[in-house]
Amino acid sequence: MDWINSLFVEHSALQAVVVLSLISAVGLGLGKISFWGISLGVTFVFFAGIVAGHLGLSIDPQMLNYAESFGLVVFVYALGLQVGPGFFSSFRKGGMRLNMLAIGVLLIGTMMTVLGSFCLNVPLPDMVGILCGATTNTPALGAAQQTLKQMGLETSTPALGCAVTYPLGVVGVILAILVIRKALTTKEDLLQKDKEDVNKPYIVAFQVHNPAVFDKSIKEIGALNNYPKFVISRLWRDGNVSIPTSEKIIREGDRLLVVTSEQNVPMLTVLFGEQEHTDWNKEDIDWNAIDSQLISQRIVVTRPELNGKKLGSLHLRNHFGINISRVYRSGVQLLATAELTLQLGDRLTVVGEAAAIHNVEKVLGNAIKSLKEPNLVAVFVGIVIGLALGAIPISIPGVSAPVRLGLAGGPIIVGILIGTFGPRMHMVTYVTRSANLMLRALGLALYLACLGLDAGAHFFETVFRPEGALWVGIGFVLTIVPVLIMGVVSFKWLKVDFGTTTGMLCGSMANPMALNYANDTIPGDNPSVAYATVYPLCMFLRVIIAQVLLMFFIC
Repeated sequence: MDWINSLFVEHSALQAVVVLSLISAVGLGLGKISFWGISLGVTFVFFAGIVAGHLGLSIDPQMLNYAESFGLVVFVYALGLQVGPGFFSSFRKGGMRLNMLAIGVLLIGTMMTVLGSFCLNVPLPDMVGILCGATTNTPALGAAQQTLKQMGLETSTPALGCAVTYPLGVVGVILAILVIRKALTTKEDLLQKDKEDVNKPYIVAFQVHNPAVFDKSIKEIGALNNYPKFVISRLWRDGNVSIPTSEKIIREGDRLLVVTSEQNVPMLTVLFGEQEHTDWNKEDIDWNAIDSQLISQRIVVTRPELNGKKLGSLHLRNHFGINISRVYRSGVQLLATAELTLQLGDRLTVVGEAAAIHNVEKVLGNAIKSLKEPNLVAVFVGIVIGLALGAIPISIPGVSAPVRLGLAGGPIIVGILIGTFGPRMHMVTYVTRSANLMLRALGLALYLACLGLDAGAHFFETVFRPEGALWVGIGFVLTIVPVLIMGVVSFKWLKVDFGTTTGMLCGSMANPMALNYANDTIPGDNPSVAYATVYPLCMFLRVIIAQVLLMFFIC
């Protein structure tokens, strides 16, 4: 029986791996079980760790600290890489309003946390832990614990506060959505309302009747001031269809198939002369019958040396007589302008003759298999830079000790920056979605297993103490009140549709379980779009706010 003792009881590196793996496996398995349509997923590893700790399982403290820190770093960095490409674009017109509403949720919860600490005589570290559980935000808890370690303070009670309030944190957002739905919505509010993307590529045909563009090349027309960007995909002349190069001269009566944004159609009608009214955006158009000798093919950018280059610098249209009409990146359609910066993994819709497209394949790569190989160099280099950034002391007026971004703040900032700007600096940062999810799930499971195991020894005695019930009540209030207030402001005052409002609320609370509920009960993808719009900024701010609160009010 000594071998069993060495596996589960006697502290060693082997025993730590076995215990953490067992906790993660049990938690992930139970996390797939749905209760009233809600499943906790990887978060159940936290509660499996609490039970294991309560039953007396433990691992070497240094091993626990290492595994917890490494898991947190891997998770937040992979999260930063994922949200990076959409982080800054989320501040555009429509996203700015949603982000302001989401920040309102954050600020209300933060103010309630500070006031609750003073009014209810609850230590601020405990209140921050309660806030992290109420907002289902374990990265923020990790950041708070790192800050407390730097200050030489106890880190276990915030984890207990997070643990006891987490379950109602999940359910509270769903309850708030239900309250808003029952009290304020009508049947019409719940009907699907498509969210228009003004930048989505739109195909339209024109006949050239404007003398101002007669006998001008496409390059000269594109250089005209006060006209929007466009791509001429095909040109019909004398019954023949061709792929025009930038040097092609436009004649009176030419028919042009143009890719642009729908909002630009009126201005381009003025430019070319007359718009044809055929709907070229239907999915059932037989492009092969239209093109006859031309074919359309989607080619993937897989050559690393193209990463960060502008599309126009390749001169594909002039060299090969092809046209690139659209670019797909992470499921989003982009207009294929000359200024577009290419990234590894971009999918380009190329139109031209078969031989020409074959040559373009050689230029772009189109070796899908190579994309499936993980680029771990960027991951580890990014982690090193993130940890270095997190260790830099930052002086804030009014705070006696310098603030550090720590293990959570530094890597997530570097992940966002590398995910956004890496390709522009010719860094190969492409990671497949499945690989990113694997990194995040592995890091989060490791972190939650350690967190639960550490908190489990005193969890149940804390819950059944009078302050335990108080913590649960405070957490529920911190969950539901900010969501209700900003939900009403968004839906009734600003007239944001109900699906978008629910997605914004779920994203501001970093609550994917509530988002699953919203997607199941509300038609359309507006909840998911709004969630993705506000999630990056809110995740970043919650990680930073947890540290600033402790540094500002405790020092």
